[in-house]
Amino acid sequence: MSAPRASGTASPLQICRIMRPDDANIVGNVHGGIILKMIEEAGCIVGTRHCNAQSGDRCLAALVRVEKTEFLSPMFIGEVAHVTADITYTSQHSLEVQVEVIAEDILTGTKKLANKAALWYVPCSLQNVNKVMDVPPIKYASEVQEEQGRKRYEAQKLERRETKARTEMVLPPPPNPEKHTVGFSQSSLIHLVGPSDCTLLSYVHGGVTMKLMDEVAGIVAFRHCSTNIVTASVDAINFHRKINKGCVVTVTGRLTYVSERSMEIEVLVDASSLVEADQYRAVSAFFTFISLDKDNKPLKVPALEISGEEETRRFEEGKARYQQSKAKRNADRQPQK
Repeated sequence: MSAPRASGTASPLQICRIMRPDDANIVGNVHGGIILKMIEEAGCIVGTRHCNAQSGDRCLAALVRVEKTEFLSPMFIGEVAHVTADITYTSQHSLEVQVEVIAEDILTGTKKLANKAALWYVPCSLQNVNKVMDVPPIKYASEVQEEQGRKRYEAQKLERRETKARTEMVLPPPPNPEKHTVGFSQSSLIHLVGPSDCTLLSYVHGGVTMKLMDEVAGIVAFRHCSTNIVTASVDAINFHRKINKGCVVTVTGRLTYVSERSMEIEVLVDASSLVEADQYRAVSAFFTFISLDKDNKPLKVPALEISGEEETRRFEEGKARYQQSKAKRNADRQPQK
């Protein structure tokens, strides 16, 4: 079911395109990173249009956070993705965009809900990338909808502040690690940010970063279980700092928790400038993957062998997140009285 829609000057945006072979893995499942990139593109367009509907400096909506995103149904080569983005809340300097992705089988006409996501943007001036512009307000269908949006705004602002304080170091894996250990599957990707990765303001598109993160998480998951794997969900993605053109980004993924049917992978994005002595944590998130058989049915995941205080701590924290998510899913399945 769609979230309640606020009514105002901003019209919902819908984009669609067919899924091609280069969007998917070797068995035809569309990569989660491709879907995340489409979601962010739709959010950026609708947010930028809305913020430029007023007089003054022109601006571009910059992604600062993606709330927990569930991959509800797998998408395959040949299906058409319909991505609908709608602005559902505005504060003085930020806006919430809720996005739905519908997968359509154009041979049968069958449609299914593939994804739902909520993204937060801030408008940055084209004249000065560090200047955050005011956001035009929207009109709400009711005071209840406005109050619900305000609560979501305050909650995400608090969590972004708390997450920014966590800047754990990423250590290289030990030489010749044993199979099914954290070090065995830990993977990194190094990418030089070029013009095609960037916005008009010469910093990286949020969707480009999320695609790289999903790729690294997928490599970690595959190395752990050696089967077909797909993205099941992504915990909140926090964009702590912009990544500028010409920077080198190091995207690192490591297993933190494994249940019987899923793998939680922490993905950290660190950026460094080629011309200045500036290294920083840019983005962080937790990705959850599942293992599938040839019929796309979930497979049992090998247990994770952990050692040391840090791995034990991360495992227990991941277990708590898993149990919390499981409890929420069970609660959502309960019929409303």
